[in-house]
Amino acid sequence: MRTTKQMWTVGMVTAGILLSGTAAPVFANQSLTETGSSLMYPLFQQEWIPAYRAVAPNVSISAAATGSGTGISDAIAGTVNIGASDAYLAPSEAASAPGVENIPMAISAQTIMYNLPGLKPSQHLKLSGNVLALIYEGKITKWNDARIAALNRGLPLPNKPIVTVRRSDGSGDTFLFTTLLCDTNHWWAANVGYGTSVSWPAVQGQIGAKGNSGIVDALAKTPYSFSYVGISYLKQALATSPTMGEAAMQNRAGKFVLPTPATIQAAAKVGAQHVPQNEAISLIYEPGIDSYPLINFEYVIVNRKQPDTDTATMLKDFLQWAISPSGGQQAKYMTPVNFLPLPPSISALSKAQIDHIHG
Repeated sequence: MRTTKQMWTVGMVTAGILLSGTAAPVFANQSLTETGSSLMYPLFQQEWIPAYRAVAPNVSISAAATGSGTGISDAIAGTVNIGASDAYLAPSEAASAPGVENIPMAISAQTIMYNLPGLKPSQHLKLSGNVLALIYEGKITKWNDARIAALNRGLPLPNKPIVTVRRSDGSGDTFLFTTLLCDTNHWWAANVGYGTSVSWPAVQGQIGAKGNSGIVDALAKTPYSFSYVGISYLKQALATSPTMGEAAMQNRAGKFVLPTPATIQAAAKVGAQHVPQNEAISLIYEPGIDSYPLINFEYVIVNRKQPDTDTATMLKDFLQWAISPSGGQQAKYMTPVNFLPLPPSISALSKAQIDHIHG
């Protein structure tokens, strides 16, 4: 286990209550900034920021879907308060920025999606990590290749070229996807590796796109294409075209599973048993008969040392609210964007890291 830029600013809000039930401090028109993960962006922009209006008085929070790579670099540089990322800090990043923490805030997943005319949405294509690696390596180029057909007996697979779509920006989604490819294909592990950015093998006709919205748009416009998509964009993707579908992925036990709350939770339950104090860990390809193989913690990357005491207090209050079962972890915020709350043991580790933040 290996441990498009959209910007909106949410306006000022009025009096609120801290998790302890005491009155929240009133700040004079203060603001927090977040950039990073496009997978995590809907959770921030659609759910957490509007809900937090009732909690934090006079505080505005801006969110931008810039990709995890940018979020990490922005947080390390101190140009934002929060960098959202699907990936924990790489060892080199952690070593160069010892005052920066990666803190899990929620559990999410990645779905493999395709635009495949002739296949009904209910006929979920079955795929494995090894087959995905062979496709992105350029070894499998047609939809009716024998290695895909062997996993999908009885499905009408067309004799059409596969159009691969991948992220062109630094992306936590790329980190998750390429981690699975490394775990399931020796060639990929030895020659490409994993990360928020990788040197992709040259594959004819491949499309690069920025952000999950860019990936969904490319898939919708390109018949016979497929890619990896953050699960918070699943509904949006399926609504773009009747030929869009979601793959059932082969897990470590050999079972083909879709990313549902039950299969994501099954994998998270296994992974939560091995989380280190710094919470830098991959939950990809966990064992278990029902485990979905592409799940992850969603991280915020933050500097322990903030510009001043007010900023540090605001940041801590928001993050503590976000990981609270009575705050941001409630199903009414998580479910609409297909996220799951943190297990109590992970919330405790995240709280301990948040407590390190100071002015």
